[in-house]
Amino acid sequence: MIKAGETAFGAADILRLVGEATYEWRLDTDRLSWSSHAAAVLGVADVAALETGSGFARCVDAAAGISRLDAVTKSPQRDAGDGVAYEAQYAFKRADGTTTWIEDTGRWFAGADGKPARACGVVRSIDERHKRELELEHLAKFDPLTGELNRASIIEILSKTLDDTIRFRGSCGFLLAAIDHLGNLNDAYGFEVTENVIAEVGKRIRARVRGKDFFGRISGNKFAVVLTSCTPDELSVAAERLLAGVREEPISTSAGSVAVTITIGGVNAPRHASTLDEVLSRSQDALTAARDKRRGSFAAYRPSVERDALRKESLRATDEIIAALNGRRISLAFEPVVDARSRDVAFYECLIRAHREDGTALNAGDIIPAAERLGLVRMLDHRVLELVVAELIAAPQLSTSVNVSPASAIDPAWWNGLGAMLRANPGVGERLIVEITETTDIQDVDDARGFVTRVKDFGCRIAIDDFGAGHTSFRNLRGLGVDIVKIDGAFVQNITRSDDDRAFVQTMIDLAHRLRIKAVAEWVQDDAAAAMLRDWGCDYMQGALIGLASAEKPWTGGAGQAATATK
Repeated sequence: MIKAGETAFGAADILRLVGEATYEWRLDTDRLSWSSHAAAVLGVADVAALETGSGFARCVDAAAGISRLDAVTKSPQRDAGDGVAYEAQYAFKRADGTTTWIEDTGRWFAGADGKPARACGVVRSIDERHKRELELEHLAKFDPLTGELNRASIIEILSKTLDDTIRFRGSCGFLLAAIDHLGNLNDAYGFEVTENVIAEVGKRIRARVRGKDFFGRISGNKFAVVLTSCTPDELSVAAERLLAGVREEPISTSAGSVAVTITIGGVNAPRHASTLDEVLSRSQDALTAARDKRRGSFAAYRPSVERDALRKESLRATDEIIAALNGRRISLAFEPVVDARSRDVAFYECLIRAHREDGTALNAGDIIPAAERLGLVRMLDHRVLELVVAELIAAPQLSTSVNVSPASAIDPAWWNGLGAMLRANPGVGERLIVEITETTDIQDVDDARGFVTRVKDFGCRIAIDDFGAGHTSFRNLRGLGVDIVKIDGAFVQNITRSDDDRAFVQTMIDLAHRLRIKAVAEWVQDDAAAAMLRDWGCDYMQGALIGLASAEKPWTGGAGQAATATK
């Protein structure tokens, strides 16, 4: 019911208000009839020129979208009596040369011969929507910062180029270029300057890429070039052209001029890479080789027996480590650390052991380096921590130490696990020593100090492993607040034969005592070395003389029992 003051709208009015027009197209006569406001919807002065299907078709850009004519006459469906739905989007060309994008939806009905005889539908302008769709399509294919192809697009092109090259017995190339020291630029000048540098490097590379090749940004500081037809010699020429183009002059930024270089790795395919994965991995290998040689240089991939063997070994190690974790075949070995005077066990260092399904042991010396290289070390560290805490719970008289990798030291999951286990088992933290390695962990003293403080807040003690192999100064050692230093065994093992090693180890022990830190000598081989260490005041010893790591648990009272572990 229409209330007073309200306007009654018919179907035609509603269509006009929402910007739509209806039509009926008789295909047998080509007659095209429009609703009264079609001219406004299409943006034309008069629809007289559009009163036939063929006349309307001449105003449709055949290269932009699917026309109504194609949508109806090329439909693979059959009319079962209710008509067949169709939808088309196309660019409609006006007499003044402008265009508007049209969405055209309707149903066609068949004649006696089963072919389309009549079509009824609705048209409306979708310029804004089409613009948004183009923007989204552009974002899906192009990098927003540089305007170049993004990773997904460049890899798709690389895959097709590689397939075509192999099919036609040709040769192509792939260059992976990385901006040098971009992290330092970001730290010094901030994101705005860094993004300015990335965009300018992209422009300089683009200016030196051949017209038949493809260029894009593949990650934060890396660009990629697909060379569609390229010999090994041409690969080097192209790389040198890009290197020169980027370094030729400083880049102007809001913070001033910045000198920038790139390093490039490249691979020729299918000569040195016949699959997409090989092209990507071997170009990265080449980039790494170029960086190792000199930043701002180029290296082409060359086959290497040693590198291929390492990759195969990494794949094998990954499978074995993951299988051992999933199969609960990670265990501990215990190496005694004794009082230097009484030879009583002070604590045990817990070392990781892993076994294959058939019971054979994985090489203990390779497990941690392989896990660190492959990104699996945090999972191992978490499992080892679980096992160590379980041993401490089961044996209230036991004290142990356990190593933590740099990756775990900054991993919130490791800290959460440590905190949860120690809070659930009061008293365990007091018998746990966490070891960090000087050579890898203590690079930022403030970060290391924070790590030490946090460990001590859980009631644990903390030790520096391999002390002497890194660069920890007297001042830094004093400020760290550690409880124990473990003197690197490389210096200890020769103290009976080397004056230099004797002087070094004795100095380290004296330094530790001045700072009220306990000293452990690693790799103690014989009684003569043990006597020296005892006389110099070393607190603890471990090594072949004392006993190597074993899966046995002497504190349980079984065979081979050693002295009881105490704090």
